[in-house]
Amino acid sequence: MAEALLTALMISSSSATLPVTFKCAEENNRVDKRITRFVLPVGATINMDGTALYEAVAAIFIAQLNDYPLDVGQIITISVTSTAASIGAAGVPQAGLVTMVIVLTAVGLPADDVTLILAVDWLLDRFRTMVNVLGDGVGAGVVESLSKKELQQMDLSAEENIVNPFALECKLSDTEDQESKKSYINGGFAVDKTDSISYTQTSQF
Repeated sequence: MAEALLTALMISSSSATLPVTFKCAEENNRVDKRITRFVLPVGATINMDGTALYEAVAAIFIAQLNDYPLDVGQIITISVTSTAASIGAAGVPQAGLVTMVIVLTAVGLPADDVTLILAVDWLLDRFRTMVNVLGDGVGAGVVESLSKKELQQMDLSAEENIVNPFALECKLSDTEDQESKKSYINGGFAVDKTDSISYTQTSQF
């Protein structure tokens, strides 16, 4: 995952790093493609663990800077709110600044103090993107280890010869041909089969 982490550090976007994350997980870590194609896109959207940690620490930093005491309930509120807000954050650079206003408002801190960390956010954003990408890779590995039996069953079922249900044999025996009745109805021939299936073969004269 070194290449994916380096890419995340350079461009600070987990969504833009997704192709490199696919390559590292599938080629280097040998994660099944059926797992990576589902887990990594979902993780790049909602698995913002680095952003959640950043918003919680930044909110506590702003509270200490304003000499605002936080009790246990407010700290739990910061943790829950930062986790929920990070899920809704976009995978673009500096998206955590927008959602951090929600965290500050939840505990009564001034939202204008977001500008205090704006000067260093460009650097912190790169490191929290690395944490997000690393969490996506670890999540894909964990899901694969938990789904080994299901993947093996899918591989075994794929190797079995599956009969095509649409390949129906329409062969009639001689007795069925003799018992079939033809009648002229409304300018066409109606053939009544013995298996109670009737169809009309139209012909124009």
